[in-house]
Amino acid sequence: MENRKTFSWLKEQMIPSISVSIMIYVITRTSISNAYPIFAQQGYENPREATGRIVCANCHLDNKPVDIEVPQAVLPDTVFEAVLRIPYDIQLKQVLANGKKGGLNVGAVLILPEGFELAPPDRISPELKEKIGNLSFQSYHPNKKYSCDRPCSQ
Repeated sequence: MENRKTFSWLKEQMIPSISVSIMIYVITRTSISNAYPIFAQQGYENPREATGRIVCANCHLDNKPVDIEVPQAVLPDTVFEAVLRIPYDIQLKQVLANGKKGGLNVGAVLILPEGFELAPPDRISPELKEKIGNLSFQSYHPNKKYSCDRPCSQ
């Protein structure tokens, strides 16, 4: 009889506490800041699916029109400027990781044609560096060199 009471107590007390412990572990082990843009980079070798859809659209459901300015022709081994504009209301705010309101995270994926790649930092002129300011650019896979339907900037 004493054995049954002990087992019953274990079942009533231990199972809920184990469940709560597992839930706390699952919630606290994930970091929100680790979600972007690593998911797409690790999940997809190429950011463009066979259908032509960009893999970012799997998570980011909204889309905006994009204005892009690029030269019609460029000579080989030439650094040129591509200007992307995404019109949106800069007064809109989002909740940041620290719980405060901040500016929206807005970005674009630019897939360059075959043979094109990002210019190394030493090839970018001081004037262009000043225009770029604090914007960041990164290769889709930093350890790979891309050409032909692969991204060079984000």
